[in-house]
Amino acid sequence: MNSIQYIETELKSLRNQINTHVMYGQLSTIEDVKLFMQNHVFAVWDFMSLLKALQSSLTNTTVPWTPRRNGAAARFINEIVMDEESDIDENGEVKSHFEMYIDSMDQIHADTAPIKEFTNAIQKGVSINTAAAMIEMHSTIKAFLDFTFGIIAEGKPHCIAAAFTFGREDVIPDMFLEIIQQSKTSPEDERYSKLLYYLNRHIELDGDEHGPISLKMVENLCGDDDTKWTETLKTAKSALQHRIDLWSLISTTISNGKRTSIVN
Repeated sequence: MNSIQYIETELKSLRNQINTHVMYGQLSTIEDVKLFMQNHVFAVWDFMSLLKALQSSLTNTTVPWTPRRNGAAARFINEIVMDEESDIDENGEVKSHFEMYIDSMDQIHADTAPIKEFTNAIQKGVSINTAAAMIEMHSTIKAFLDFTFGIIAEGKPHCIAAAFTFGREDVIPDMFLEIIQQSKTSPEDERYSKLLYYLNRHIELDGDEHGPISLKMVENLCGDDDTKWTETLKTAKSALQHRIDLWSLISTTISNGKRTSIVN
């Protein structure tokens, strides 16, 4: 058993908690999808920060340019950056996957005001903590972001790569596709075209390209260093636990929303 296989084995319990989480059984309507996306979008946003932290660590983005020693790792991350930061949407426009996610939220009338206020504030130089307070961010989402940016602040590429590679969710896209197909009034229904495109692109890239590349990147960064492999496993476990906590928050949000609907 190699180191990647060992990590995958050690993560099975946490992955099982994610893949069998009660939240999945609650996702049955487009309204549920909206609630999910309104919370999950912050994880989509901080995923991009992990990506750019890796690019900054593994490539040279400063001028004057000088070569980095690890050309293989630089190539791995640059391939992923090209798709995640500058992919082609369903209309042929170049956009990041985060922007495509926001567009799909807008199309199904999910509430994008909080995430837009949050990112606009950060773009103006406001700190993450201040921006989070401005929108009264839930403590679970804030803890999720704090973990991510704590890993970034430590500056260990193999740990950033661990959070990036092992902290993803694998079941949600298929679940969303089923809900959308059930919600369509006709095969020509265009209300969910952006979300369908995003999900299909997400499945295509993560399964066929980004997943395998990310694992190779982790192997490259850890090499034969047992300490790095130990830190990678610890980071991966923490990333998955924060994902579980986020799923539990979304589960509660959906439950509360349905109770409110019944009362009203």
